[in-house]
Amino acid sequence: MIEQDGTSAGDYVDAGGLRTYYEVRGTGEPVVMLHGGFCTIETWEAQTPALAERYRVVLPERRAHGRTPDVEGSITFANMAQDTIAFMDAIGISRAHLVGWSDGGNVGLEVALVRPDLVGKLVMMSAAANLDGTTPEVRAQLEGLAADTLPPMLREPYEALSPDGPEHLEIVVGKLKQLWGTEPTHELADLERVSVPTLVMVADDDVVTVDHAAAIARAIPDSQLAVVPGTDHALLFEKPELVNRLLLDFLADEQAPKLFSERQGE
Repeated sequence: MIEQDGTSAGDYVDAGGLRTYYEVRGTGEPVVMLHGGFCTIETWEAQTPALAERYRVVLPERRAHGRTPDVEGSITFANMAQDTIAFMDAIGISRAHLVGWSDGGNVGLEVALVRPDLVGKLVMMSAAANLDGTTPEVRAQLEGLAADTLPPMLREPYEALSPDGPEHLEIVVGKLKQLWGTEPTHELADLERVSVPTLVMVADDDVVTVDHAAAIARAIPDSQLAVVPGTDHALLFEKPELVNRLLLDFLADEQAPKLFSERQGE
């Protein structure tokens, strides 16, 4: 149930056959927050209060994550994007800003490519367009990924919250290992089709290289690039105030004028 102030204690909705858990904070223009792999909506605890002062912040959990059950078949960015589209339709959102971190950034990108009419602005945080955009170290770590090697911050919430039970984690690990070993697969030229304003955000010590993030920003016609200094893939936890400021500045209706560019055009 959503209260008059826009706050929801948590609810489920049937989104195209997927029993999807979500919460809502604040009122106003909707912003859908898309968490990372193995994560829950608690990932956004440092961002939600700041965004909820201006926006209706909608926090869904995707298939096999948090309180939303797994379903038969593989996990792909395409089917998670379709789940997101179905979720927005199920709760009556015809258009929203999408803010995605890690896997959530890839899901947001897929939605923007196939249903740009649903997206106001897109934020891709720490998300690569293709496998070449990630560091060699993270690709090597993928080889040893297993349920018993997951850090407690990822394993414990799954075991506590998943309706599939803690024993199902091994299956989810296998599905995500397959996903991360084969996707994403976009050529940079594909990103020229992104027609919505996009913020590409990356840490300076991320799993995605700064060069790749810059290439994504150059490929998307209406884009901005933000490199958060002194952080790694956990930038939204490590420097939340800076991340929040970047998000709020980008999502605002009025953007700061580019004074030097304007003077050159005189």
